[in-house]
Amino acid sequence: MNSDTQYEDSVSVMVLENIKNKLLHAFRTSAEPTTSVQTDTHPIGKSFQVNEELRRAKIDGAITWLRSELLEMRSQDRQLAQTLLGLNQEIQRLRRESGSLLLEADSSDL
Repeated sequence: MNSDTQYEDSVSVMVLENIKNKLLHAFRTSAEPTTSVQTDTHPIGKSFQVNEELRRAKIDGAITWLRSELLEMRSQDRQLAQTLLGLNQEIQRLRRESGSLLLEADSSDL
């Protein structure tokens, strides 16, 4: 793994963590109860906790999915870059060969 790849990986992780924290914060603030009295024995409190845990699980699942999609895209990007570099090398080789063939044809015409 080269330094560019390591840099991209660390930036991707930081961006995803930032998104995760923002989502968690947004769901926490929007899901906070309006009453200040809430106990674990109260059915509404239990329901709120269950819903909060479900939201967190969905967020974690979405972030995991995003992470896997980004890793797959990065892998495809690298494969495409390798293919393009290979094609570029082949084009340059063919240009050199055609250039030398043209020079040989010109010298044989003399």
